[in-house]
Amino acid sequence: MKLKATSSEQKPSHSTTSQVSLLSPLRSAAKSLTKCVRSQNEEEMVHTSSLLKSKLPTAEEMAGPASVEVRKAATEFITFLNKSVTPFHAVQECATRLKAAGFEELKECEQWAVQPKKKYFVTKNRSAILAFAVGGAYKPGNGFSVVVGHTDSPCLRVKPISRQQGDKFIQVGVSTYGGGIWRTWFDRDLSLAGEVALKKDNKLVRKLINIGRPVMCIPNLAIHLETDRTKFECNNETNLRPILESFAAAGLEGAPKKPETASSDPRDISGEHHSQLLELVCEAVGEGCLPTDLVDLDLYLYDTQPAAITGVKEEFISGARLDNLVGTYTAVTALINSLDDDGAFSACPNVRVAACYDNEEVGSQSAQGAETAFTEHVLRKLAAGGSTTEFECAIGKSMLISADQAHAAHPNYSAKHEENHRPTFHGGIVVKINHNQKYATTMTTHAVLKQIAFEAGVPLQKMIVRNDSPCGSTVGPILSSRLGLATIDVGCPQLAMHSIREFGDTSSILQAQTLYTTFFKRLHDVLEPML
Repeated sequence: MKLKATSSEQKPSHSTTSQVSLLSPLRSAAKSLTKCVRSQNEEEMVHTSSLLKSKLPTAEEMAGPASVEVRKAATEFITFLNKSVTPFHAVQECATRLKAAGFEELKECEQWAVQPKKKYFVTKNRSAILAFAVGGAYKPGNGFSVVVGHTDSPCLRVKPISRQQGDKFIQVGVSTYGGGIWRTWFDRDLSLAGEVALKKDNKLVRKLINIGRPVMCIPNLAIHLETDRTKFECNNETNLRPILESFAAAGLEGAPKKPETASSDPRDISGEHHSQLLELVCEAVGEGCLPTDLVDLDLYLYDTQPAAITGVKEEFISGARLDNLVGTYTAVTALINSLDDDGAFSACPNVRVAACYDNEEVGSQSAQGAETAFTEHVLRKLAAGGSTTEFECAIGKSMLISADQAHAAHPNYSAKHEENHRPTFHGGIVVKINHNQKYATTMTTHAVLKQIAFEAGVPLQKMIVRNDSPCGSTVGPILSSRLGLATIDVGCPQLAMHSIREFGDTSSILQAQTLYTTFFKRLHDVLEPML
């Protein structure tokens, strides 16, 4: 509909026309300036967009558990999880993926010739791994963008002398590792995996092994024999003894005998373990290995039931070691994915780092744990330049994400969670906060991650424990205090943490990968104005 002009909208007078003609050059200049500013803003937006493009999924693709991209990411993670039955196997899987993405393996004991726009990784004890990609615009003293996880989980490990037997069963002595929910280890089909040292051609070599089939079990006591049927009690020394074989199957009339004469060779372990166990190990080693070739064992028990995507709508992940192979997998995958834009990587001034440590579950105080000087040694090598303070300058421009699993609100134990902080499945990555520094999150690091999450299109949740509840911790505070590095603690929500079979959601895998990928790409630009 066309409206008639009012009297105030009549043709301008001659004097008005003159004023318009005088202002025209100014308006023209203003219009040009506005166009120029708009053009610059658009260029900045395009630049930011180019940093985030390619492998980053759209908001629609991350919309929920039914998403094809969510399911794809979860399925790929489960493949990794089922292969990573020990920290050694997890590091091997990470190394395989890194090599396939063009990363070069370095040796800790050698000199490094690290160059911009190159990708590398180094391992420690073969149970910890640190991978890094050097931005094309990196100079000594520039910052580090770091995401860390850990490769270990609570489990049972074979004792140095494991020979045990009882009631005509051959048993294996095991130690508890970490704070496991040990009642969940009963009535499971258990196998063995880990590393062994052996003699070969008059030299010592290490070999990764996995028995790969059920060979042991820790049976429950029948409820009829329980004095108090209302609760479960377990003596970790006497009740957590896996059965390996019966005397009948072994062809034994009485208890198996140790070698009649003790060997004078300190490398001989045949008297320390049942022959049935050593034969299993030799079979896994292959290459004609004999029990007399074995020098030492580092063996872990694990549940042979594979991890799986479960639920009516296939929205859950059920399996062992979610804490914290979710963090390990998403950190390394995000580092690889962050390199998909060659132009952005060429212009990146930071070093992007993914580190996965061992021994987090027992305090991190080891050469391959987060409290080691290994991390500082690597970062100092990367920061080496013309000044003796390049490393210290770099730390001030850096930030670390500690990626470890987080507690989702449990529907059967609702009162255990703080009323305003109740992380849910599919609700986003959980930021963990503790004012007593059990977690390393600060206002600054939280703000930076919020901005990065906004750009990535990934939702965030917050978790804080109740004042009347104990609080766990992570490698975050350890690395933050040891390196003086700004840190935030985050994780994917899960239930049944430290059970032999944990329970998480499918959405978190893609959300974590996307968030950490964006962090690697964008940290420098987001953090710089806050320094």
